[in-house]
Amino acid sequence: MTTDLILGTAGHIDHGKTALIRALTGEETDRLPEEKNRGITIELGFAELLLGDIRLGIVDVPGHERFVRNMLAGATGMDLAMLVVAADDSVKPQTREHLEILRLLDLPAGVVALTKCDLADEEWVGLVEEEVRETVADSFLAEAPIIRTSAFTGEGLDELREALAKGAAVAARSERVQRIQAPFRMAIDRTFTMAGHGTVVTGTVGSGSASIGDELVVQPQGISVRVRGLQNHDEAVDEIHRGLRAAVNLAGIHHDEVGRGRELCAPGYLQPSRLIAVQLQVLPNAPRGLKQRSRIRVHLGTLAVMASVSLLDREQIAPGDSAPAQLFLAEPAVATWNQPFVVRRESPVITVGGGRVLVPNAEKIRGATEAQLRMLSQLTDADSITRASAAVYFAGQDAFANADLARMAGVRNGDDVYAELLRRGMVQEIEISPTRSLRIHAGRFAELCDRLVTVLDKLHDQHPLRSELDRNLVLSRFAYLGKDVLVSAALAALERAGRVRLSGRGVALVGRGPQLSAGERQVLQWLIERFREAGYEPPTPDECRRDAPKNQQSVPPLIALAVADGHLCEIAADFYLHADIERQLRDQLRDMMAGGEGVTLSQIRDGLGTTRKYAVPICEYLDRVGFTRRDGDLRFLGNPSE
Repeated sequence: MTTDLILGTAGHIDHGKTALIRALTGEETDRLPEEKNRGITIELGFAELLLGDIRLGIVDVPGHERFVRNMLAGATGMDLAMLVVAADDSVKPQTREHLEILRLLDLPAGVVALTKCDLADEEWVGLVEEEVRETVADSFLAEAPIIRTSAFTGEGLDELREALAKGAAVAARSERVQRIQAPFRMAIDRTFTMAGHGTVVTGTVGSGSASIGDELVVQPQGISVRVRGLQNHDEAVDEIHRGLRAAVNLAGIHHDEVGRGRELCAPGYLQPSRLIAVQLQVLPNAPRGLKQRSRIRVHLGTLAVMASVSLLDREQIAPGDSAPAQLFLAEPAVATWNQPFVVRRESPVITVGGGRVLVPNAEKIRGATEAQLRMLSQLTDADSITRASAAVYFAGQDAFANADLARMAGVRNGDDVYAELLRRGMVQEIEISPTRSLRIHAGRFAELCDRLVTVLDKLHDQHPLRSELDRNLVLSRFAYLGKDVLVSAALAALERAGRVRLSGRGVALVGRGPQLSAGERQVLQWLIERFREAGYEPPTPDECRRDAPKNQQSVPPLIALAVADGHLCEIAADFYLHADIERQLRDQLRDMMAGGEGVTLSQIRDGLGTTRKYAVPICEYLDRVGFTRRDGDLRFLGNPSE
């Protein structure tokens, strides 16, 4: 079975990359007239090299400083690299910058090719080889073979093929090759039209596979397209997969709607975002570090986009250091967990660092907490369960499918991993309906519980006379979540933990509210029952104080407390009804006025079975709250729905 891999070239301008590829493969990668006339690679070029059961798609990138952006577009999808250094010229600035870019891509293997060895004497070539070895000493090419070659004489080509085969075998065993099992994704590096065919896009397949007739999506626009035709190195094929260079003929989109920087992917796989959380690294040889709110150019896949840096645990990243950060992108982009990126300064335009994507679809972090920083760190863990747990944490209360864990945490077996998260209690499921539930990380749920306690504490300070707070008042403080069921679940969890008390209409922190003695609690209950039994002819506070079995001096504040807690309703000065009696009052009057006929004060008095002494303040109260409307001697329902 053939394994397909991508070999990327790198090196200074005019160091012989294109000539070496032509000598290895027989293919010409310079395709533009300007490239052929000037003898330099401006755009990306492609060739193919078969090495036993490994097939290399070779990406020939520009070496000129002005075309580093094109080089970065070609770096997308590389599995191994070939650093090219001319023996007659040695290491140059673009050699070093390309090497730094390759280092940021975290490639598993590579080789170094010394070209033009026929143009330099043996002693000079030896010195160049020493300089190259020093240059790559602290990189993934430190132990890579350095092969002396000449595209003109054919020197070293067989040895180079052998070295490439060994490097490819190492790359074939790396994790990235397993992405063939992931959903389809291809970063687009070129687009054009063909007469009779329409829009064609090209790129390197980064994961999964696609076939003719498949429905795909162009992101970040979210345009649905259909695959009309496929090519790999100018050969028509029925299927393309990870590790191949491909041209895809698309139906359903105009070529003006798609270009370099867009991505072609399986439906539902990639989600656009203008904010990503990353581990950001500054190169050791960068002239200076990256400060808070620095403006940078981010190269992500084939996209180059301006961004602002938000550092989460410091004010500056020094050269050679790395730190968690958020990147605010100037336009939406798509990414996956652990995707590499490169950053360049806005001015002067030089490569200063790069890193890895941790959260592809992030929420803004204001003042990162210890928990958030810990979870970001866990996204770099080798253990898939740990990473998936952290990814769910940053998903917040947003809905996600098990398959999304591939994008969020690099997890292939999403169903099994999610089942393990549930088993370990890392995730909680809160029922919304018999067929729907809300998934939330246990840590996020605990944070919500803590925020609830903080809010309840402040509300108790604002309402010191209430022994419990209205549940709707509490829920309103969390309206931004858009899910009352989540807040109710947190309140229930706090009640089970003994941190809050819940009643039919209220909630209170344990230990907060008026602190009553045992005697005062008895008097409070006596008062509430006294008013319930009194019906529409309640006692005055003075009468209650006179008749109280104990703690007579506490009666006025206890009545105020009963009003604050909703047990009593204040009808007028020194006139209170029990809350149940007040509701009964409304029901009776609603029945009396159901026909739309007005009723007099006398009729209300008789209907309630009381006297004018009590009926007058009751009627005035109902007028005041809008339940009734007075017109002369008659009263009508003010709002029949009340």
